[in-house]
Amino acid sequence: VQLQASGGGLVQPGGSLRLSCAVSGRKGTIDLLGWYRQIPGYERKLIAVITNDGAANYADTVKGRFTVSRDSAKTTVRLQMNSLRPEDTAVYHCYAGGQTATGWMNYWGEGTLVTVSS
Repeated sequence: VQLQASGGGLVQPGGSLRLSCAVSGRKGTIDLLGWYRQIPGYERKLIAVITNDGAANYADTVKGRFTVSRDSAKTTVRLQMNSLRPEDTAVYHCYAGGQTATGWMNYWGEGTLVTVSS
């Protein structure tokens, strides 16, 4: 599975940004799609995931402000980010996970930088 994120950039506090991720490869093995983010000097943290059934879960820090979505073919996963705060500044990585014959597999793509600053 290959993941390529795009859409990062500079945005003012209170603004919005939408990230997109192109998913390719063995999509039939994917059970979860979502997004991690990593602030320099800190561990990468899962912030949003969506299942094949369309159920979404969010980290408390972004709940109510971010929305994860995907298309039915699992070719694209998006993250709509509203009411952005300076503490949302991070590198955002697209994520896919799923059960394979050899066990659970996690995949991450190259990140895209989001900077929230005035």
